[in-house]
Amino acid sequence: MGYGLPAAIGAQLAFPDRIVFDIAGEGSFQMNVQELATAVQYGLPIKVAILNNHYLGMVRQWQELFFDKRYSQTAMDAQPDFARLAEAYGAVGLRAEHPEEVIPCLEKALAIQGPVVMDFHVDPEEKVFPMVPAGHGIDQMILAKPKKRPRKVVPLTFPA
Repeated sequence: MGYGLPAAIGAQLAFPDRIVFDIAGEGSFQMNVQELATAVQYGLPIKVAILNNHYLGMVRQWQELFFDKRYSQTAMDAQPDFARLAEAYGAVGLRAEHPEEVIPCLEKALAIQGPVVMDFHVDPEEKVFPMVPAGHGIDQMILAKPKKRPRKVVPLTFPA
């Protein structure tokens, strides 16, 4: 979390003739948002697509799927206007709040030569798959929301 924007900057520097996207949640983006200044300063045409569900989405998904919807500290009600924040850094900020706005937003971003931040508002309960549950191998990844997961109780044991 927080790695996407700096990694996109590095990838753009390494491959200046390629289109580089950072696809991130709003929490991840905010961890290194100040690096947008670096992209602007060096004229790096990175495209940031924020999947904004107003939550720390992956944490909320874990809490929903594995902890009986016991949500804790994942709501992100107080967040900036990401399009305006991008503009404050000198980048272009775009927003899509409805599905029919997604394609035009992407097309506009791709037509812009400099850095662009796109704020895509998504359903707060939308999931991200595949995912690997804690303690499981990559061969046990979940590809879609399970129908109903039986609760497994694991006894705790402590060394003597």
